[in-house]
Amino acid sequence: MSDPLDAVDARILDLIQHDAGLSVAEVAERVGLSSSPCWRRIKRLEDSGVIQRRVTILDRERLGLSFEVYCTVKLSLPTKDNLDAFETAIADLAEVVQCATVTGSADYELRIVTRDMHAFDAFLRNRILSLGLVSNIESRIVIRSVKNTTCAPLGLVCSHLAQSV
Repeated sequence: MSDPLDAVDARILDLIQHDAGLSVAEVAERVGLSSSPCWRRIKRLEDSGVIQRRVTILDRERLGLSFEVYCTVKLSLPTKDNLDAFETAIADLAEVVQCATVTGSADYELRIVTRDMHAFDAFLRNRILSLGLVSNIESRIVIRSVKNTTCAPLGLVCSHLAQSV
């Protein structure tokens, strides 16, 4: 972003990252602007890529998707072609809600959401292991989620933002 964030931008971002359903008028009122300048700021933040997209967060438990697992994945041979093939395959798997390349003895960390242990086992066997790229998987079943947020820590962007958020 070419223009630096100011305290009003930070407040706008804080509001909409907690509730993307707020109207521009509601955001404007809460930050002390009229709707037009507030809309222009939001549009600038979208155009610059600071705001990537707006989403609705669903209650997975109410949908019957309460089984969550973190898996470290080690590829058999971590060549560029195998890394690309694995990442392409993972992008199409709805059960994988997060995938990151990591340092250490593993190549990837996956966060997987399914209905239950049986669905997870079938997913692992039929979708991940069937790729023929994986040499090792270590799975950790989530017992209870202590903190789960999508909010960026805006106070870390710069010190004057921490005071305003």
